[in-house]
Amino acid sequence: MEKGPFSVEWLAQSSRGGAREMPGESRPCPLGPPAQGRPRRFRSPRAGHGHRCAPARAGAAPGRPRTKFSAAQLRELERSFREQRYIGAGEKRRLAAVLNLSQSQIKTWFQNRRMKFKRQTQDAR
Repeated sequence: MEKGPFSVEWLAQSSRGGAREMPGESRPCPLGPPAQGRPRRFRSPRAGHGHRCAPARAGAAPGRPRTKFSAAQLRELERSFREQRYIGAGEKRRLAAVLNLSQSQIKTWFQNRRMKFKRQTQDAR
């Protein structure tokens, strides 16, 4: 027997998250439309989606393209990392100005480098 929309069975499934959309229908995003014209403060937990409710696409690029650091930038970042694993605000500003990168890129590079360092030291045990 077909479960019609708003039947007891259909509503029970709906409350458990199991209800399917009716043919020709689409449900609106429960989080609302994506923000337009406003800068996004937080990344979606499912990075790489054009919209929060959009299905995942294999190989989809995240919102910002990957930064490819030059050899000179990497040398300076690695030198700074060897001196201090956690970067201070002043050093972050200095590196950003010298390397022509944003402070956010510097911060992210240090976070990623600490994770790489942690993996390397754990593998060496």
